[in-house]
Parts: sequence; structure tokens; C-alpha cells
Amino acid sequence: MIKNFVPKILLVLLTSALIFPMNIFAQETDSYWEIQSIDTMKFSRDLARERNGDEVFRKIIETNVQKIADVGANYVAIGTPYDEEFLPYLKVWVHAVRSSGLKVWFRGNLSGWEGWFDYPSVSPQDHIEQIEEFIVNNSDLFEDGDIFTSCTECENGVLGDPRETKDVDGFREFLIREYEISKAAFEKTGIKVTSGYYSMNADVAWLVMDKETTKALGGIVVIDHYVKDPEKLASDVNKLAQKSEGEVVLGEIGVPVPDIHGVMTDEMQARWIEAAFSALSKESKLKGVNYWVSFSGTTAIWNADGSEKPVVSVIKSYFLPDTLSGIVVNKLGRPVKNSLVIADAKSTHTDDKGMFRITSNPTLERIVVNASSYKDKAFQIGSEKDLGDVTLEKEKESVFFKVGLFFKQVGSSFLGFFN
Repeated sequence: MIKNFVPKILLVLLTSALIFPMNIFAQETDSYWEIQSIDTMKFSRDLARERNGDEVFRKIIETNVQKIADVGANYVAIGTPYDEEFLPYLKVWVHAVRSSGLKVWFRGNLSGWEGWFDYPSVSPQDHIEQIEEFIVNNSDLFEDGDIFTSCTECENGVLGDPRETKDVDGFREFLIREYEISKAAFEKTGIKVTSGYYSMNADVAWLVMDKETTKALGGIVVIDHYVKDPEKLASDVNKLAQKSEGEVVLGEIGVPVPDIHGVMTDEMQARWIEAAFSALSKESKLKGVNYWVSFSGTTAIWNADGSEKPVVSVIKSYFLPDTLSGIVVNKLGRPVKNSLVIADAKSTHTDDKGMFRITSNPTLERIVVNASSYKDKAFQIGSEKDLGDVTLEKEKESVFFKVGLFFKQVGSSFLGFFN
């Protein structure tokens, strides 16, 4: 019995040693942004009536979703309306997403809000009531971790654009009521779905999303934002985060939109997104990105025949980021625990052994480390993912520290004499 027991103990210890560090840092290394999504609206909404019940198209949906998964997305944005007519089509999409191991960002609406598919108008109060019914009556659609937006780009519907109606308070009240009703409905189902994420034009968000409203909507501001310059995209995210005191999600980002960007080759599209993602990777308040769209339209990242455009590799390099690791020590070689390690918008702390792992991005140039009673250290990084020991200097070395350092140096010299 003892003979068999020892190998089992060793196996447990080895397994724990391999798995435990990975569990500590799992959340930091899964993705660069918490929400990494690709939008399917051109298929999931625009073809909702035409392809409803089409078994051949089901295979196209499955292929579409699998390609999204391969890019490193963790969400698929589905724009299918929430009306009963489209439920079978919505379920096909949801099933495809589940089969690929991803989460769903429901970015649909009731068709009557904007008059999709010639549906009659639905009033704000009816919209609120019908959304609640939809959630409770179709709980099988949802899973923990999903996001549910009950009214995408609400300003385009019955309530009107607050920039034109001037009823900013009324618009805010509607969004908050929708959010509270949706949240309460999911609590009834017992499924942990995040409600809200009300995407809107950036100018509308700037008008509507003050600190109080942002807090009432879960601390999230979502903008569908198309601009000419990548740097402006990142700058607008920063400004909106400061104004609202919330986190920002890009509900739609994509190029080219001809009226804004003109005509682009596939290579130009890739370069623009590379510049945009590089700038966005420095913004600590950016919670997520939803690229618009997968297939069809000028901003698509896959061709009609399924072949990928160059921009796919750019998105993948951010959605499936590298992870850097190292050990922060002092000049005595002892670990410096709880050191703050900063890599652009990402940060982490070292554990009790001075170890850290942190998500990188393709344009990361340097890492900054700081710890109490030590001098800050900034250093350039190269292609190595294992940074080894990162040595910090004391701001003020005590007598005991100097003595320890002396004996360490003497010991090194002594060993070197015999080598």
C-alpha cells in the first residue's frame, strides 16, 4: 500500500504545481479585453425573415460562428429581433454559438421599435412590458455570462433622438426602466445575464450618459462609433470614460464606411484596424470591443467565399494575446511581493513569490514596475515572453540590507574564485 501511495503523492504535487499558478492568473491571460465580440447583424438580423427555417443556411451560420471563435472572440453579437416570428431563427444562432463554446451578446430589439420588417409601432411602455415577457418566457435562450441589450440604438426608434426631441431626461428614464426591468426578469430566471449595454451614437452618449445615468445603468457606456482617424477613436473613449466615470465598450467599430473613410483596399483596412487597436490597447477604461461585421458589407472581415481578409490576423493578434511572465526581486534576490506591474492598459500584482503574469499586446514596448520603498523601474521588452528576474533598487538601503548585500557579494566572489 505504501509502495503505491508515494507515486500518487508525487503526482498530486506535480499536478498542483503546474495547475495552481495558471489558476491564479487565468482571468488575466484569457483575453486582452473582457468583451471580444464579432457582430453578425448582416446575417442574424437582416436575413431573419428570409432565412428563417432554411436548413441549408443553418450550416452557413455554424461556419460563420466557428470562424468567429477561431479569431479569439469570446462573444458573438446577434441582432435577431425578439418577436415571436423570429424565435426559431434566433435559437439556431444561439445553438451555433453554444456549440462553439462562446457567449451571446443579444443585440436585437422588438421589430416595432424601429419598424423592422414592416412591424407596427410599439410604444415605450409596451416595449418595456414585452421585453420582460420575452426574457421570462424564453429563459432557455440564455446562459450565465451572456449580455442582453433590450434596445439597441434606442435613439433610432419610437422615443426619438434626444438631440432632436430635447427630452434628455425622458430618454434617460426610459433606459433606466428598461435596465431595471430586464435585470429583475433575469433574477427571476436565476440566470446570471448582464443587462443593459445600450449602444448609442457617441454624440448621443455624450449628451445622455452623465455620471448618475451611467451608474444607474451598471457603470457601462456603449457607443457605436465610426471615425476617420484611429487616434480619435481612442481619444473619444478616454474622454467619455472620464465624463461618465464608467467603463466604455465599443458596440460597433469597423472600416471602411465609405462616407467616412472612402474606399479602402483590404490591406488599408488591416492597417487602419491595427492602428486603432494599438491606440485602444492603451486605454484602461475600455472594457470591450465588438467588431462590425463578420460577413457582408464594406466592413466585413471575411469574403463571401469564406476566405479571410488580412484584417483577421490583426484582430486575432489582440483577441489572442501573448502573456508575459517574470519574477520581481530585490538586489538580495528576495521576492518583492505585491509589486504593481503595468503593461499599457493592463496591470497586475506579484504574488508572495514575486511572480507575475500579464497580458501583452502586439505594440507593447515597455513594462513599469513599482513597489513600496523601492524605486520605480521601467524597461523595454523584446520578443521574450519570460522576462526572468526583474530587480528593483531600494529607495533607501538600511544597515541590515547593506550587510546582507555585502555578504551576498562576498559569497558570489568566493564561488567565482573556485569556478
